[in-house]
Amino acid sequence: MTTPVTIIGAGLGGPMLARVLHVHGIPATVYEAESAPTARAQGGMLDIHDYNGLRAIEAAGLMDEFRGIVVPGRQALRALGSDGTVLFERADDGTGGRPEVQRAELRQLLLDALPEGTVRWGHRASGARTLDAGRHEVTFANGATVTASLLVGADGAWSRVRPLLTTATPEYVGESAVETYLFDADNRHAAAAQAVGGGMLVTSGPGGQIHAHREKGEILHAYVILERPLDWFAAIDFADVAASTARIAHEFEGWAPELTALITDSDTAPIHRPFYALPAGHQWDRVPGVTVIGDAAHLAPPNGEGANLAMVDGLELGKALAAHPGDVEVALTEYELAMFQRASEDNAEAVEDFAELLAALASGESVSG
Repeated sequence: MTTPVTIIGAGLGGPMLARVLHVHGIPATVYEAESAPTARAQGGMLDIHDYNGLRAIEAAGLMDEFRGIVVPGRQALRALGSDGTVLFERADDGTGGRPEVQRAELRQLLLDALPEGTVRWGHRASGARTLDAGRHEVTFANGATVTASLLVGADGAWSRVRPLLTTATPEYVGESAVETYLFDADNRHAAAAQAVGGGMLVTSGPGGQIHAHREKGEILHAYVILERPLDWFAAIDFADVAASTARIAHEFEGWAPELTALITDSDTAPIHRPFYALPAGHQWDRVPGVTVIGDAAHLAPPNGEGANLAMVDGLELGKALAAHPGDVEVALTEYELAMFQRASEDNAEAVEDFAELLAALASGESVSG
């Protein structure tokens, strides 16, 4: 007998779980806060890894559709010193194992693969409580409620489902990104476009880091990373584009102008993106009838693994439920034990690899491939 599943959140992990369940004939309903798939911007480029995210896409039967949204050339990588010196350059020859896609297109691909009516839009979860016999009730901001025999929180950093499992909450890690966009880059921002190259730029030096992606439509999407307290950012009026970009650029005084142009030439108001994380290696005891996936389970600062882990969480939970149709608790236990280890290992490896790269950049050393 199949078990209906109630999923809170339609980012990437929730729709992936719903798709895998659908493949196995298990019905699911997804409740999403946004009013429609296009209600807000969905972020920039994602590199989908062959050891987790791509596994999920293949198991969901969506590899052909996925290949259709891959942006060619975006696996290219440049590492520059703060003076603009090229320390490392890797072309995209199509064999890197991390194809790049636009997050919005990947999400839409997953949504399109679900039966009509699977996602209930405009349902922002405001709280959840335990009932009896492993059931839980979710309350939504629009006044609606739903009672779930199996509840899955795929609702991100500030999950309303996670408190059913643990008292842990995300904490600021002392570092933030300031997000900027440069449009029609090759024509209007040629020096910055040349610095970024065809894919991703990574640079680190005195003051902080600047990372950038070349997205579709010749858009440069930059993340200016600073290690500062939240009060420091709160003192900046980000609605004032000229003043805020000048304030952020001041922290990179002496850097090459083609790099600081990624700050000062922004065509949009810069956006403050503080980094939060759950405790490293965080786990919880099994609670009947409920679990979480993705950032709701193992939020970490951006390291390239978040979207991939959310999708593979959805895959593995879906597979576990399909493998144990008569015993949900066995399925949830199997999923959680594997998820705790997978998230810890993948996040730790990503942090270590990136720290080594940044250390080499900060020292001005050339970086090997």
